[in-house]
Amino acid sequence: MRLVFRVGGSVVASPVNTDLMKKYVEVLLSLKMHGHDVVVVVGGGALARQFINIAQNLGLEMTAQDEVAISVSRLFAQLFLKKFGSAACSNVSVTLEDVAEGLRAGKIVVMGGLKPGITTDTVAALVAEQVNADLLVKGTDQDGIYNKDPRKYRDAVKLDHISFEDLDSVFSESQHTAGIHQIIDPEAVKVLKRARVKLVVVNGFDPENFLAAVNGEKIGTIVN
Repeated sequence: MRLVFRVGGSVVASPVNTDLMKKYVEVLLSLKMHGHDVVVVVGGGALARQFINIAQNLGLEMTAQDEVAISVSRLFAQLFLKKFGSAACSNVSVTLEDVAEGLRAGKIVVMGGLKPGITTDTVAALVAEQVNADLLVKGTDQDGIYNKDPRKYRDAVKLDHISFEDLDSVFSESQHTAGIHQIIDPEAVKVLKRARVKLVVVNGFDPENFLAAVNGEKIGTIVN
């Protein structure tokens, strides 16, 4: 299978959790060794948002705010890349063409942000579309997608399944802002609707959930 994994910065980088990062590397290496193509997109988490705030305080426009956040996400991507060793590409991928090249070379591809105006959610969706992925899995700080924000509403209900068309109805934000913190960002939703790549959103604090999603187990929220 051709697999794209979105590792949330809220999971491994807020605060930085090196033990969890090591577990992710083990799980993703095992998938690679079992013959799967693997692309990993890493977010910048709280540190990225901290730098966005710094950029805002400096009076920098949103494009510049995004650019510093991208730099932070690529630092975390580089840490993953180095830990993968020779199984991964020699450098963090910064274009969709880099991703295709890395997969052709039989390597694990690792990337952070891509360009201003989109989050790493959208990067993962664009990559999944570009490489015709069989599955996109996102590890986040929630157990899946809820009918409303569970951080704000105690009566929020987790959805086991939702269609691409219904995604908009469960999210409050409809356009990108630097540092947006929504379980799937609005631009990614647009790409997912277009690409029709199956998405599974799982609790990212247990990397074994990625294996469960790949194996077709009932976990998190399935979007298709």
